[in-house]
Amino acid sequence: MTNNITSIFLLGFPDLQNFTFLFFSLLVFIFCGTISGNLLIMVLYLVSKTLQSPMYFFITQLSFCDLLLTTDIVPVLLHTVLYGGSTISLIGCIIQFSCFVTSECSECLLLSVMSYDRYVAICNPLCYHSIMSHALCVRLVCIIWLIGFLVILIYIISICNLYFCGPQVIDHIYCDFEPILQLSCSDTSIIHTQGLILGFLFVIIPFIVIVTSYVYIVITILKIPSSTGRHKAFYTCSSHLTVVSIFFGTLIIVYMFPTRGKSLTLSKVLSLMYTVVTPLLNPIIYTLRNKDCTEAYRKIQQILTRVNKY
Repeated sequence: MTNNITSIFLLGFPDLQNFTFLFFSLLVFIFCGTISGNLLIMVLYLVSKTLQSPMYFFITQLSFCDLLLTTDIVPVLLHTVLYGGSTISLIGCIIQFSCFVTSECSECLLLSVMSYDRYVAICNPLCYHSIMSHALCVRLVCIIWLIGFLVILIYIISICNLYFCGPQVIDHIYCDFEPILQLSCSDTSIIHTQGLILGFLFVIIPFIVIVTSYVYIVITILKIPSSTGRHKAFYTCSSHLTVVSIFFGTLIIVYMFPTRGKSLTLSKVLSLMYTVVTPLLNPIIYTLRNKDCTEAYRKIQQILTRVNKY
């Protein structure tokens, strides 16, 4: 059956009025900061020998997820804010949603694997290098990305089997799951159930794994006799724990709380925090709160300074 609509109009924030340029400038600043920060983490990992560990390998993959999410959402959002809306094809809308889901599913799995890495490092340090070998880390990352692509393949097949009859307007800042389904005249009960199952598999289960890992980590840390040792152990987990709190906190607020009675403006602001602000915070947390990253950055600065002198 041929769809009645081929293009979709994203409303974004139509009530900005006199704040359009200010908001646009803020988004450009955040976009540049997000791209620069996540690329910096990836470059630091590649050039610094001190960062060649499983944890930093996973952090680079997390940065790649944030880059994928940012480049998928923000350019369209900038156009939407600047011109008071943005027209996107139905296929383009589905592609945007596909990239969004792939990055978020992969990030959920990555954060759970990173929590297991911290568990092994603190609870079983003598066997850490034998358990978390480079080969295992590469296999885990490959599996995570493969699962992410398989999940979005399921979504794409299900969405493409729907009949879209309108309206052609999405009152949101990007093509999300629920707004896309609202454009369809087909029965979406099966795909809603599918979404709940996949949400349980990729949000609830990873969250349980993370919580369980940190329960064991806290128990182990409390058994450390010296306060210095306990502080050092907590410090190694602080960056990851902060990222987990921000990521899953915003995820739960946006998708787990009932949407009925929630204003559209509030939904957009929460989505903005989740898709735009969080990818900026991740590299800041890992670089500013991590001595290894800051030290590696200083060494690179020193090398570049010496090169420029010659």
